[in-house]
Amino acid sequence: MKKLLALLLAMAMVLAFAGCAKTEEPVQTTAAPVETTEAPAVEPTEAAAVPTEAAEAAVMTHEEYMAAELDTAVSIETYVQGHQSWWDNKITVYCQSPDGAYFLYELACSEEDAAKLVPGTKIRVNGYKGEWAGEVEVMDGTFEFVEDGDTYIAEATDVTELLGTEELIDHQNEFVSFKGLTVEAVSYKNDEPGDDIYVTFSYNGTSFDFCVEAYLTGPDTDVYAAVGELEAGDIVDVEGFLYWYEGVNTHITAISAAE
Repeated sequence: MKKLLALLLAMAMVLAFAGCAKTEEPVQTTAAPVETTEAPAVEPTEAAAVPTEAAEAAVMTHEEYMAAELDTAVSIETYVQGHQSWWDNKITVYCQSPDGAYFLYELACSEEDAAKLVPGTKIRVNGYKGEWAGEVEVMDGTFEFVEDGDTYIAEATDVTELLGTEELIDHQNEFVSFKGLTVEAVSYKNDEPGDDIYVTFSYNGTSFDFCVEAYLTGPDTDVYAAVGELEAGDIVDVEGFLYWYEGVNTHITAISAAE
């Protein structure tokens, strides 16, 4: 009996021990990963330079000026050779440098500054390159005097043998001379003295139209009077600025009987 009780007691203890040892299997849970996006690294950059004032345009050589496209901004330094009459705060100036010449059409100019535009004076001009009837010019321009600038007055270049050739235009706006031209006709604009004088010359059988520009050399000048007295058949030497209007149309500044 005791053995039976002992056996039953032992079995009960085994069962109890087994029950204590059993546990629930753990539930495994996997949390969804949280994606995080880091801001991309920003490369350090230099701060943009902010100019304190507008940069000045570079001064062009005559070659660079001639190569520039029409209607583009140009900047030149050159020397006054002559100018037309001042009016309405504008003045038209004939200029030349050792490397070429310029026609400055209606520069903005005060009357006080106009009086200072004597031949040889150096000026800096900013404007736009234009063309009218073949004449290449600076339009809508402003200018300033070059302080302590040197002076330059061009000597007349004899271009007589270039009349009627394509090379003549290479000297456009320069101070030039012609020798031994024959007068064909002389007429006044509006048919009376006081305005421009138109002169037709011939050379080697070809005719060329020149002009006494009244705003440059008006009725009170010697050249205006001398041209007004010319007659067909006179043979003369001429100096002037090689202006262009549908071909050579020199603005005459001096005339004399051919030597």
